[in-house]
Amino acid sequence: MNDRQLRARLIGITAARGEAPVVYGDDVLAEMDTSPVPAAVLVPLVMRAAPTLLLTKRTAHLKKHAGQVSFPGGRIDPGDPHAEAAALREAEEEIGLDPAHVEIVGRMADYVTGTGYRITPVLGLVRPDLAYVPSPHEVEAVFEFPLTDLLDPEAPRRQRQHVRGSWREYWVWPHPDHFIWGATAAIMVHLAHRLREGS
Repeated sequence: MNDRQLRARLIGITAARGEAPVVYGDDVLAEMDTSPVPAAVLVPLVMRAAPTLLLTKRTAHLKKHAGQVSFPGGRIDPGDPHAEAAALREAEEEIGLDPAHVEIVGRMADYVTGTGYRITPVLGLVRPDLAYVPSPHEVEAVFEFPLTDLLDPEAPRRQRQHVRGSWREYWVWPHPDHFIWGATAAIMVHLAHRLREGS
């Protein structure tokens, strides 16, 4: 997939957001006791000759989601005018990504998690020659996931685990060094599905 084709498909994904503005995770209860907390993540696509997704691994000492693979992002603060601003702010705080170096394409459908967050994934394009400065408190590693793997329909798998008295099922993406699951994996599955729809 060349640069022009990828951009066209990403624009198509953001344009179709109105048809299905929300995706619910597998573990979301039919009725939640409270409204989900607004959050945003930047879904950065590194525009190499063979494009990749930029991902982070959180540090092990964090109170929530320690050691998990994620997109840069977090809660939308009261001072953030919109989800795009929150995603860019978090990416700058977490990995030193200058907002001026991100070309925002638009939003994917929001993703509601069983842990009580409504995540707005913001698609952004970044150059391949950028250097990242991970926050030592939040980010253990920054790595790239090949778009060719993302577009392989056989790549993601479903996995089951018995947690607190019930079975939980979730998506997992293969990677030689990192375990990619949870909301991040689900957002990747949604992105892959929509990208393949445009082929």
